[in-house]
Amino acid sequence: MDMMDKYYQVTCNGDTKSFIEGTTYKAIADFYKDYYDSEILIAKVDDDFEDLGNKLRKDCNITFYTVNDEYGNNVYSKSARFILLLAVRRVLGSRAKVIVVHSQDRGIFFEIDGVKVDDNITTKLNREFQNIVDSDYLFTHLTVSRLEAINFFNKKKMYDKSNMLKYIANTYINLYRIDDMYDYFYSKMAYSTGQINSFKIQKLNGGYILQLPGIYEEKKEWYKFKDSKVHDIFFQAINFSKSINIKNAAELNEKVSKGSSEDIIMTSEAYYDMQLMNLADEIINKKSRVVLIAGPSSSGKTTTSKKLSIFLKSKGCNTISISLDDYFINLLDRKKLPDGSYDFESIDAVNTKLFSEQVNQLLSGMEVNLPYYDFIKGISNFRKEKTKISKNDIIVVEGIHALNDMLSKDIDSKYKHKVYISPLSSINIDNHNPISADDIRKLRRIVRDNRTRGLGASETLGMWPEIKKGEMVSIFPYQSNVNSAINSSLIYEVGVLKTYAEPLLYSINQDDEQYPEALRLINFLKSFLPIPSDDIPIDSVIREFIGGSCFK
Repeated sequence: MDMMDKYYQVTCNGDTKSFIEGTTYKAIADFYKDYYDSEILIAKVDDDFEDLGNKLRKDCNITFYTVNDEYGNNVYSKSARFILLLAVRRVLGSRAKVIVVHSQDRGIFFEIDGVKVDDNITTKLNREFQNIVDSDYLFTHLTVSRLEAINFFNKKKMYDKSNMLKYIANTYINLYRIDDMYDYFYSKMAYSTGQINSFKIQKLNGGYILQLPGIYEEKKEWYKFKDSKVHDIFFQAINFSKSINIKNAAELNEKVSKGSSEDIIMTSEAYYDMQLMNLADEIINKKSRVVLIAGPSSSGKTTTSKKLSIFLKSKGCNTISISLDDYFINLLDRKKLPDGSYDFESIDAVNTKLFSEQVNQLLSGMEVNLPYYDFIKGISNFRKEKTKISKNDIIVVEGIHALNDMLSKDIDSKYKHKVYISPLSSINIDNHNPISADDIRKLRRIVRDNRTRGLGASETLGMWPEIKKGEMVSIFPYQSNVNSAINSSLIYEVGVLKTYAEPLLYSINQDDEQYPEALRLINFLKSFLPIPSDDIPIDSVIREFIGGSCFK
């Protein structure tokens, strides 16, 4: 041993070891790899995130992340996206323009501008993606000035990126390189392409899906994507965004900087209302009597169901509203989770028999005493007043299990109209960085939980894994078999949510378990100018989260 060598103490998973100065974090990760069930992608060194190619320079605590962690999964996704860009360029040439349209837990939908979709291209892209993985190229991190990056992307005619960077205040930004290709992403990358070895590319709806490992499915298997009402409303929203020339953060920021926020808000609200008006027409024309509305957390179900009722009334149809929360069975009669807490997410927590009986009684003209659930006492009670509807009235039902056939299997299908709702953003940060519905929902819930429950952002983010697990069981399996879908995303909302969520995210300490996700969301929000909420109407779906809604 060279007596001049300097050693540092590294603590990981409660185990402290000595490593020589200059040891890469990749080498340290390899030493601790047996602690993890997947390959390590990124390191948190004390309070800072480090690429695995960086070198040890102090005594420190290290936390590693894999594809099975929320932060690690985002690193995996962005690294895969970069590999995809290189694969497309190699297969179709440098003129091929990739637009990553949408990101979700099960994959990434992308289009290749001006290229006809066919099986041959799908086969070639899968093969070339695998070649890049097998080549095990390093993801090389470069720190450059923002102005230098803007000039670089302008020369490459990647104006979506250069224009977006105009609105970021950072003096320096991070670029990454694989082989001879450079790009900008707002978070870290994996160590090398060889780590991104689980993927599948398939055709879908005029484009392609790059499937990647999720972190919430119990079964780790490839899902067969198919066209659905959800895809239809998403692409309708994209066409709307194109029609008003707001396709990405830069185009939104430009209009905001010129004082056009009010016009953007009003236009976006009108589009949302138009969806509900069309849905009301569809329900009436179909002569549906029971409208079942469900969607993942923070999708805006409450506002949507209440506004839909108003639109139905404006067309001459009286409605009554039913919340499935009122059909919860008594807390003491409910199964407990392994940790001893009560399960609110399972369909078994709902009195499905009572629900079906009462809906059928209402449809037949009978009077019923609807239930209400006392969340403080954990007890179900019946209302004293009776409810009765006429033969043309419509029952609007909202709740997490509304789309589950187990809930309404005893109700005649001719009466039912199932509606899925989710905030599917129709704009991107840039062509290669989409806005995921999960990020919109997280920001919405952080703001609402703080306002209505006094919860900090860390507490909300800490609940997210369980929220997602419940959605994977109770919501997402049923979204492909609905009659209609509503996109509750508003083009302007990230700028508004930024003003509310950003301070809450900054309040999370660096030693907090939720700090990695908070930092990622902060970096995401940096791409958007703030938008004041003054001009947002009181019946807007975003008011459900920021406050000031006329719906209680």
